[in-house]
Amino acid sequence: MVINKRYKRIGLFAGIALLAVGVMAFNDDLFQISKNLDVFASVYKEVNINYVDDINSAKLVKTGVDAMLDGLDPYTEFVPESEIEDYKLHYVSTQYGGIGTSIFSRNGKVFVSDVFAGFPAQKADIRPGDQIVKINDVDLNGKNNDQVSLLLKGSKGAAIKLLIKRDNTPQPFEKNLVRDEIKQPNVSYFGMVDGNMGYIKLDKFLENSASEVTNALVSLKKNNPNGIILDLRSNGGGILQEAVKIVNLFVQKDVEIVSQKGKIKDKNFTYSTITTPLEPNLPLVVLVNSHSASASEIVAGSLQDLDRAIIIGQRSYGKGLVQQTFNLPYNSLVKITIAKYYIPSGRCIQALDYTHRKDDGSVAKVADSLMHEFKTKNGRSVYDGSGIYPDLFIKQEKFANVTQALVGKLLIFDYATVYRDAHPKIAETKSFTLSDADYNDFVKYLADKNYSYTTASEKLLGSLKTEATKEKQFGDIQSEYEILKSKLLTSKKNDLQLHKAEIKQVLENEIASRYYFERGRYETNFKYDKELAQAVKTMQDKAQLASILKGEGNYKVIGKPMLAMAGKKTADKDTDDEQ
Repeated sequence: MVINKRYKRIGLFAGIALLAVGVMAFNDDLFQISKNLDVFASVYKEVNINYVDDINSAKLVKTGVDAMLDGLDPYTEFVPESEIEDYKLHYVSTQYGGIGTSIFSRNGKVFVSDVFAGFPAQKADIRPGDQIVKINDVDLNGKNNDQVSLLLKGSKGAAIKLLIKRDNTPQPFEKNLVRDEIKQPNVSYFGMVDGNMGYIKLDKFLENSASEVTNALVSLKKNNPNGIILDLRSNGGGILQEAVKIVNLFVQKDVEIVSQKGKIKDKNFTYSTITTPLEPNLPLVVLVNSHSASASEIVAGSLQDLDRAIIIGQRSYGKGLVQQTFNLPYNSLVKITIAKYYIPSGRCIQALDYTHRKDDGSVAKVADSLMHEFKTKNGRSVYDGSGIYPDLFIKQEKFANVTQALVGKLLIFDYATVYRDAHPKIAETKSFTLSDADYNDFVKYLADKNYSYTTASEKLLGSLKTEATKEKQFGDIQSEYEILKSKLLTSKKNDLQLHKAEIKQVLENEIASRYYFERGRYETNFKYDKELAQAVKTMQDKAQLASILKGEGNYKVIGKPMLAMAGKKTADKDTDDEQ
């Protein structure tokens, strides 16, 4: 008994000591917080009073706050009152009052780049390529896109007057419109594709995205599809719960989809399916690429872990972080990374380690050697730390320099405007194609246009000249250099024919959009889409489908040994998994 009392006293003293240490540590934290806030306030005060020029107080404080948060990760950010509406539009809702166009600036002038079907601009026959000269008598010359967007947006039902200038039209003309509620859908397209497969293109995971996918799926099921293709390429994510609801369309009730774990236990949650699935049996393919992130990776990764879908494309972005917003004084807010998420196999796919930055502040990828192996429901090997790696990897081809130059210098865009003026109608999108005569007309159109670009070979030749000049050896090789330069120039002149197929693809896409809007872009491009073709082929081949889901065949060939193929990633602020 004496021994027990002694141990109890020792335990009591130890507990008191630990409590004292905890209180001291807590007090030290409070002191450091108080000290640093006092320092920040004092610096701000002295600068505000003594700086030689007047300062913008709000801008100065925001710069300080942004610098503080930049040391954490790209997703933790402060949103002042002035930016709240843009934040909600970008991360929460897709609704606003407007006319249904997108715009761009060129040489200080504002042009329409896209018109969305069914909205006031399209109904008023405003077209891509039109210059907007004035909005409600306000001259737009020299105004930037943000300023013009504010003028275009307004309350639903409000009148708006545009002064439009159009090529081949002698005088500018007015268009009087009434603003409508513009709701950009999360599902930008759905329909049937080759092989009687249902196709759904989901662009983002904002409000009602799960409802939109549900409606698309219900509509597609009326065609008795042989399979479903969910396209998440370049989908930067959004609301986590919407991702869970979408997975639930294809997975049975009461299955764990994703869990989030962070420092505060009260914010740790597990999300499971809660309803009977709409389509639990049809073959399912999910398309991803290097810009598919966060909520997209929850959907693709959980369906892969549960062996419910085949993933096709390129390795996804690798964002395994969850954000939550907190209200601040004066109608501002802060969005903070509160947790990491884990999909059914137990893996976290976060690719960049923001906690352990290098001395220069840069962030490193998780090394392949540090990745851990996890198992899917059927025992296939999958890995953490690097996004979602597809079951079937399709190399993403890069457009040639000439094609990039034609797009970047807006010559593809401008020619589509010329083509639309000359051709009142074109064939339906799925059958529309440019003839050789059309392409030759485009080549003639380029005759007096500047689309200069530098090829990789020219860059290497330029580097050779620079280094040889530094070493005072260029004179010895100058004649050979000039010969090579001349040959490269001759070869470059053939690029319009050498890369005719891909240039035609981009041209057809832009031209089709002038007649059939966004639907035209999708349907015209289907015949060139390699990932889509592979999805159809895979679902038609029942043996290959079963083999992949069992971890046999192709999956073994393109699994972990190829992880390095996706290359380096950089932080993208347009990806979020919000609660």
